[in-house]
Amino acid sequence: MKIDTALDSTLEAAPAAPAAAAPAPAKETPGQPARRVGYAVVGLGHIAQVAVLPGFASAKNSHLAALVSGDRRKLQTLARRYDVPGQFMYDQFEECLADPAVDALYIALPNDQHCDCAVRGAEAGKHLLCEKPLALNAREARRIIDAAKANRVKLMTAYRLHFEAANLATIELVRSGKLGEPRYFNSSFSYQVTDPDNIRLSYERGGGPVYDIGIYCQRRPLPDGR
Repeated sequence: MKIDTALDSTLEAAPAAPAAAAPAPAKETPGQPARRVGYAVVGLGHIAQVAVLPGFASAKNSHLAALVSGDRRKLQTLARRYDVPGQFMYDQFEECLADPAVDALYIALPNDQHCDCAVRGAEAGKHLLCEKPLALNAREARRIIDAAKANRVKLMTAYRLHFEAANLATIELVRSGKLGEPRYFNSSFSYQVTDPDNIRLSYERGGGPVYDIGIYCQRRPLPDGR
């Protein structure tokens, strides 16, 4: 797995982990002890530092079992900050996959590296939670889906907006009929990129607006299937 370590450059800006209190244990069912899912976060760039790692720090049903990076200083610093036992460099990825404490991967790599990482993870029997977009094209996406099915692991893309309160409220408003019969919908989403080295400007790496934010404006079925 070839990784561009220069992409990981946001360590100093990362937020500190929530202080002190340990996560509350998951609820137990009679005769079945609680067990939290152990995740390995692969890729410790901006999205991992500002969203993924802080999220896991307060999760009740999962915990950080390992971190994988190409930057040893960053790896060690974040492992200490979040008290993560497993620490692996990219060339130790197979060791990470062999770690029994790792149940699932959170793939936070650049877009063009999702497919290779996901397929290898599935073949090792690890469940997969992958940052959007899942892959660069339909062919890569099919490889990931087929690998997940063949190895009977769960696969999910980390697309969050369909869970957010404002979006759910909008869906309910449309379904209620208060707006009449919906016939046309327009959506726009944008931001400015001023750093010429930002990976979002690297089209060969899966950059560009369609992969990054175009997904947010895609039409998705309402809960009733419409």
